Amino acid sequence: MRTPRSFVFLLPALSGALLLTPLIAIGGDALFPTVRTDLNPKDQKRVESVTRPTTDFSKPEPFETMSAGAATSRADVNGDAFSHFSANITFEEEGTFKLGNALFTKLWVSAPSSTQASDGLGPLFNARACQSCHLKDGRGHPPEGGADATSMFFRLARPARTDEEREAVADYRKLNFPDAIYGEQLQDLAVSGLASEGRMQISYQEIPVKLGDGEVVNVRKPSYSVTDLGYGAMEGDVTLSPRIAPPMIGMGLIQAIHDADILAKADPGDKDGDGISGKPAMVRDHKTGELKLGRFGFKAQNASVRDQSSSAFAGDLGISTPDNPFDHGDCTKAEAACLAMPTGVQQRLGPVEAPDPVLPLVTFYSENLAVPARRDIGDKTVLKGKELFYQAGCTACHTPKFVTSRDAGDKAHAFQLIWPYSDFLLHDMGEGLADGQPVGVATGNEWRTQPLWGIGLTETVNAHTFFLHDGRARNLTEAVLWHGGEAQKARDAFAALSRQDRAALLKFLESL
Repeated sequence: MRTPRSFVFLLPALSGALLLTPLIAIGGDALFPTVRTDLNPKDQKRVESVTRPTTDFSKPEPFETMSAGAATSRADVNGDAFSHFSANITFEEEGTFKLGNALFTKLWVSAPSSTQASDGLGPLFNARACQSCHLKDGRGHPPEGGADATSMFFRLARPARTDEEREAVADYRKLNFPDAIYGEQLQDLAVSGLASEGRMQISYQEIPVKLGDGEVVNVRKPSYSVTDLGYGAMEGDVTLSPRIAPPMIGMGLIQAIHDADILAKADPGDKDGDGISGKPAMVRDHKTGELKLGRFGFKAQNASVRDQSSSAFAGDLGISTPDNPFDHGDCTKAEAACLAMPTGVQQRLGPVEAPDPVLPLVTFYSENLAVPARRDIGDKTVLKGKELFYQAGCTACHTPKFVTSRDAGDKAHAFQLIWPYSDFLLHDMGEGLADGQPVGVATGNEWRTQPLWGIGLTETVNAHTFFLHDGRARNLTEAVLWHGGEAQKARDAFAALSRQDRAALLKFLESL
């Protein structure tokens, strides 16, 4: 683990914005401390001891089974493994969780409707329910074999073009800029009487990769485009960023990690020369505008579970909430027919289509989807695979464990030893995985390190093994082989292993 430090980093140049970009001090002010403010000296020593990377791979570490501390689910492993509530919430909170679950699975309908508490869908949208994308609260997938694209979509964005736009990005008021016609996201569905925006088109090229022991593995390189555009051509500098829905587990605990513990691992200038230059994402809270540390989304574009949830309501469902009150979702001025459609606002219920307590309930549900317990942690092959994972350098980004803040907003998330296997920083993953789309401080090559907890249950829960931000990897081997940039050395170390050692490392991942 890197020791805490105060440092300064420079936002990346965006379309010549370098001279307009301010230096932001991180760790030198009260907003982003690099020393934990919630612990006394005794507890600080305890936390440092328990989170220190292990050097003993002969046996499991203490508490390693409990991936999410006391919140860990010990329920039977089956297709519902990602849908249980945190084991340490109260009986009253179980009721709140179940209400949130009902809203998460609720099918919204177009307005006007006799079911006035459920209308307002779209008018343009990607899904009718949160659960449609996050099936069983798990991982989405690309449209394979003619399947629909409900759990995958394109984010649309262009870079800043003017000094004013560059200043907005530099001040974190904008992440990027939408297409003038199609907005921030391509919606492939629409209410009756309205044309959808277009269809996602994917083609793959099989690329053979020869491993160190001579085995050849094919990875597939995707190419993306849009067909059947309903409202004219997109702007020429707009990029398509494909995204599959990520798993929902452990989000409240990720939110509870102290800022200082994430920032302590950041090294945006790679001052220590290890080739790993993790960068924190700074974003604005949707409701307050306060500058916060981004930790959710493939590019860490959201600071809280509530922000992540309200963004999904707006972009995926076209449902307005108090935090995103526009009732026509992602409709733009160029989509006049969309703007002319009726909304689901019922003044007797509130000024938006999903008034309180809808968003707080869905947020609570999302914060308390439990991480399943680890399996087979004492298996000799799993322990060998864990050692190889460390030796390959994977833990430089996939940080095994944290102890959450004592000051967490939810007591169930406070002061828990958790094992997410992520540093929640942005890393350059190389040209192979680049989408070319800047999002705030994240460049077109950078992605947030994805947490690995629960990854071994993907097939059990979702009946597939498609990984990475766009599901191009058909298994864990392909996922590792796509790693480049800062992860190139770790990827090459994996590729150089013998077949037996690769299998051991993969078995360790499957135990998470």
